[in-house]
Amino acid sequence: MQSSVVKRSVVIDGHKTSVSLEGPFWTDLKAIAHAQQMTLSALVAKIDGTREQSNLSSAIRLFVLHHFHNENKRMDVAKTHRSTLGAERGPAS
Repeated sequence: MQSSVVKRSVVIDGHKTSVSLEGPFWTDLKAIAHAQQMTLSALVAKIDGTREQSNLSSAIRLFVLHHFHNENKRMDVAKTHRSTLGAERGPAS
């Protein structure tokens, strides 16, 4: 299977740097930036400023994974909350 790694340049604090990520990570990272009303470069700069990994590409992959993991947790909590409220109200008349 051929790797779909895409190399792109982003600007972080006025400096241009190259980042290599698989296509789906770029797609998701752009979607997260859009949802947070940030530019892609601003989001990457934020990740860069808070990363614990020495490799920026790895830090971005982990950020995307954590973002969607946390989103799924929020959806599960909301679903459980709605189910609990429905049970407390009883059957609809």
